[in-house]
Amino acid sequence: MITFRGVVYPAQTDAMGHMNVQHYVASFDQAFWHLAEHLGYDTEWRLSRDQGWADVHYEIDFRSELHIGSTFYIKSAIDKVGRTSLVTHHYLYNNKDQLCAEIVMTSVYFDLEERKPIEIPDFIRASASSLVGTRTA
Repeated sequence: MITFRGVVYPAQTDAMGHMNVQHYVASFDQAFWHLAEHLGYDTEWRLSRDQGWADVHYEIDFRSELHIGSTFYIKSAIDKVGRTSLVTHHYLYNNKDQLCAEIVMTSVYFDLEERKPIEIPDFIRASASSLVGTRTA
């Protein structure tokens, strides 16, 4: 599923003339939040329940550069659902459908007040589990 679309602005490039790593990570992060909402996570929980997500591990592969004005999109999939964590896989493509970067993210469901992992709510786990192995990227 497509979870994010973007365009590379001049301020997002580095001295080499291509999109800087920090902006790849920011785009992948935004894709994760769209995926989390699709699974049933409600961003209001951050305030009402003090629950959210904490990314604890990234593995990124850069395959092709994005330059100023490049449009891109991200497709997301779920690799693994744990008791307190999700392993998600996000693929960033340019407007010619060429894979430019991908990231595997481990994100932990978190009690924001106590600063510790907690169990993913059952309906979110069920929704995520139904997507494991359905990678379309």
